[in-house]
Amino acid sequence: MSDITLDFHPASKAEAPAAPAPGYWKSVGQRILRDKVTMAVTLVLIAILFITIGAPLVTHYDPYYGSVLGRLKPIGTVGHWLGTDETGRDLWTRLCYGGRLSLLAAILPVTISLIVGGFLGILAGYAGGFLGTIIMRTMDVFYAFPSILLAIAICGMLGNGLSNSIIALAVVFIPPMVRVSETVTAQARNLDFVEAARASGTTTLQVIRYHVLANVLGPIMVYATSLISVSIILSAGLSFLGLGVTPPQAEWGLMLNSLRQAIYVQPYVAALPGLMIFLTSMCFNLMSDGFRSAMDVRLNK
Repeated sequence: MSDITLDFHPASKAEAPAAPAPGYWKSVGQRILRDKVTMAVTLVLIAILFITIGAPLVTHYDPYYGSVLGRLKPIGTVGHWLGTDETGRDLWTRLCYGGRLSLLAAILPVTISLIVGGFLGILAGYAGGFLGTIIMRTMDVFYAFPSILLAIAICGMLGNGLSNSIIALAVVFIPPMVRVSETVTAQARNLDFVEAARASGTTTLQVIRYHVLANVLGPIMVYATSLISVSIILSAGLSFLGLGVTPPQAEWGLMLNSLRQAIYVQPYVAALPGLMIFLTSMCFNLMSDGFRSAMDVRLNK
């Protein structure tokens, strides 16, 4: 009883966040730093971001200027160390500039789904009842369609283009984000300290802000990171089908489509955009697995 009666300021106590102890997040960071695979793929992603954002610093060619006489040069050609594409444009330059649109078309839909889907999922998981049922049953409707077919259908209605591709992928990713957010929020809502905060008269917004969010944002962010790897493949697939980025813009999926006709002439050159899609997607996937393992207390006891 002495521990309970020491604090005579319940209002200030309600305002203090009941987040996981600082030692928990410190230990998570230490486990990530000790994970060689996670650190390696993170460094690879940093390198990819550097060469795409700083493309003018790593190449001096124009990504849209080509030469018919210099088309389909092999890897190792003087002045074009990764060769040239079907119109004679430097492939290293196209890969660098193409990564900008590829990463934008992959990360932005996940960000939108994280904001919208995370809000709806936390609302459904904490409120429950009729409101939670309405939100979750609405999201279940989207599960009747495979992800790629739903994205193709939306792009088919809206038309091709980068913005329409982002909208289509955001709509595809919102339902799974809502489901994950609702699941972790429903679990956190029944924790002892959350029930104690509600019983002490803490407002709903304070409970969500200080007690629920602190325990659900981690798993939600990890899941969002894993969705980026899927988003890269889907956005490239839409561009490959002519429903995403339009020519002559540089984008990995579109480059893969334009180079597929040269696969029997220069197979290694034609495979390079696909290799970048695979490498970037795999790195995001492995990084997400590393974060998930580092945050799982049961695996680190």
